[in-house]
Parts: sequence; structure tokens; C-alpha cells
Amino acid sequence: MNGRMALSIGAALGLAVLAGGCSSIRDHRGYLVDKTLVESVQAGIDNRLSVERTLGRPTFVSQFGNQDWYYVSRETKTPAFLRPRAYDQMVLRVRFDEQGNVVGVDRKGMEQVARIDPEGDTTPTLGRERGFLEDLFGNVGAVGGPGGAQVPTGPGPNGS
Repeated sequence: MNGRMALSIGAALGLAVLAGGCSSIRDHRGYLVDKTLVESVQAGIDNRLSVERTLGRPTFVSQFGNQDWYYVSRETKTPAFLRPRAYDQMVLRVRFDEQGNVVGVDRKGMEQVARIDPEGDTTPTLGRERGFLEDLFGNVGAVGGPGGAQVPTGPGPNGS
């Protein structure tokens, strides 16, 4: 009985180790969202100073046009041996008028995320396909050889 019990305990431990290695890692990136604080920011009542005291410094500020503030929060999962993937996201935009008063608060989520799947492992380019050896030895003899690039005679671009 001791042999069977030791074997079953060993198998259970092995299974736990294997299952633990396959679990995904959850991670938070960006602004830590407190829904109560986010909902307390109101248009017509708050200004830049009160928003900064309530929500903290923004993740980034728009560079052109109105000085909108953006707070970005993202939750990711990283399965074993794969790249991280976002499963939840919030972008909070606080819009201000010229006097610094809040005009509006916009919230966007995962519906704004565009998933782009590249086509294959190579980027399509214009021109002809070259093999490895052509890439490696393609310029041998091309510079200064017969039929290669000609050296211009006469005045250069600045007239000398």
C-alpha cells in the first residue's frame, strides 16, 4: 500500500506542477481605475486642479488642439509561451475648455481595440524576389567594374 500511495502522491504533485506551468499570468498596465472617483468627475463642476486631485496625473495629455487628458488602463493575460493579450481596457478622456473647466468625460473600452493579424512571416514589397545567394553576392563587382556605375564627368551639383 505504501508504494501505491507514494505513486499516487507523486502523480498528483507532477500533475499540479504541469498544470501550474500552463496557467496564464494576469497583469495590469497603466492607470488603476477607481470607479467611484472616475464617476465623481463631472462636466461644469470640476476643473483641471480638481481632476488632478481626484484622479491624479493623466497617462498623457493631447499635444494638438484642446488639452484633453487621457487615463489609460489595460488588463492583460499571458498564456504559457505566448505573447500577452489584452482582455479588458479603458480609456478615459477628460475634455477641458479654454478656462480649464471640464466640458465632458468620455469612456471607451475594448470596442476601440483593433486586432491586426499579419499575413505570413514576410512583408510584401515591390520589386523582384531575390534568393539568399543573390542577396549575399549581388553587389560583387557592381561598383567600379565594367558595365557598373559610371562616374559623372563635368560640373557637380554646386557648379564646381
